[in-house]
Amino acid sequence: MVETTVEVKLKSGLQARQAALFVQEANRYKSEVYLQKEEKKVNAKSIMGIMSLAIARGTSVILIADGRDEDEAITGLSALIQKEE
Repeated sequence: MVETTVEVKLKSGLQARQAALFVQEANRYKSEVYLQKEEKKVNAKSIMGIMSLAIARGTSVILIADGRDEDEAITGLSALIQKEE
């Protein structure tokens, strides 16, 4: 299992379209992937889970991956939410 803390730098945070793109990217990986904000942890492959976190720009979240491609998942998803758009 790999986890890292990242700051969301997307202009609109992880809402609507950006959340959908994040979930689409997460589903490319075989590993189980989770996103945690404060005490709430959700499946990163679930649009409803991601939306329920209400992640705004500047929020720090914990990205967790567990599986055979966990390193690639962490790298790819971290890069996605740290883009400054």
